[in-house]
Amino acid sequence: MYSGFFYLLRSGGVPVSLKEYLTLLEALSVGAADFRVEHFYYLARSCLVKDERHIDKFDRVFAEWFEGVERIEDPFTSLPEEWLKKLGEKHLSEDEKRKIQALGGWEKLMETLKKRLKEQKKRHGGGSKWIGTGGTSPFGAYGYNPEGIRVGQDGSRNRRAVKVWDRRDFRNFDDTVELGTRNMKVALRKLRKLARDGHDEELDLPGTIAATARNAGYVDIKMHPSRENVVKVLLFLDVGGSMDDHVMMVDQLFSAARSEFKHFEHFYFHNCLYETVWKDNGRNRADRIPTEEILRTYGSDYRAIFVGDASMSPYELTQRGGSVEHWNEEPGFVWLRRALQQWERSVWINPIVEQFWEYTYSIGLVQELFPGRMVPLTIDGIERGIKLLQS
Repeated sequence: MYSGFFYLLRSGGVPVSLKEYLTLLEALSVGAADFRVEHFYYLARSCLVKDERHIDKFDRVFAEWFEGVERIEDPFTSLPEEWLKKLGEKHLSEDEKRKIQALGGWEKLMETLKKRLKEQKKRHGGGSKWIGTGGTSPFGAYGYNPEGIRVGQDGSRNRRAVKVWDRRDFRNFDDTVELGTRNMKVALRKLRKLARDGHDEELDLPGTIAATARNAGYVDIKMHPSRENVVKVLLFLDVGGSMDDHVMMVDQLFSAARSEFKHFEHFYFHNCLYETVWKDNGRNRADRIPTEEILRTYGSDYRAIFVGDASMSPYELTQRGGSVEHWNEEPGFVWLRRALQQWERSVWINPIVEQFWEYTYSIGLVQELFPGRMVPLTIDGIERGIKLLQS
């Protein structure tokens, strides 16, 4: 009766075996599921899916077989045209956007801002020159310009600012999140080196048996330290701005990493590593930690994992003063190179879909710094990153 479902699962990429199929039939024969579809769904998934990575494929095949839902082979090429048009709509027409020109580079942009701050005497809105709102000027808020400085706006809209003159508040990633983290834990578990460390607190069963035998049958209990993962991990997390789109996935990664490694420390940064990092986003102004101190404190035996979309103004990486929200005496590239010199076993995990990396210039710059060591925030990407950290 269910042979067609079995073959459809295999053709859909779920590696189900004949043994698992027979287990399902045996469970049905003893009444493990009644006649409701949802009960059969959970029973079939328990019997046939061995790895969480295949649950989504199982769901699609299940819907196709039992509910008549048509399969979409490639979601990137099968989206209706009108959906794509809606995604492409912005606040201005394409003709208006073509007329907007960047001012000609970082130095010119900063020089022009200083000049206009001196000249402007009143509020301005909707224009193309003064610092105001709703216009096409490179300076101000709630407008559009391909390269500008955001002043007085409650959040990002077009994500084109190269500097932000506002206080920005971020939230900590949630290290208590459990839903959806198990598969990440399984992937991270491959980065482990187990050793017995600490006090004797675990029963040494083979040792106890041997000691008892040597003691003419009188029980001689032996204990030894429990086995712990002794790998040391530093996690650097990009927060705020475009990373707001990826908070849920990064929450899950953070939770999984925190529970898997005994020697684990995390720090936050925004866009790029600079002269300071912080531990608590609620106090990121008051409790900054010098990056030099981090470099001195954590030795080269640590593995460093950077998590961020690497989507920023190129000035952040290449220019003194290029940080989007503060004046940095040294470019971001300088600090990233120092980190890589200290922790040679490092990877950069990017939550953006890998096939879109080539469309963002700053991602390419970071890839040059992490040659072959940028991986996507997927289970496969994490497994690739773990192999790189082991090398």
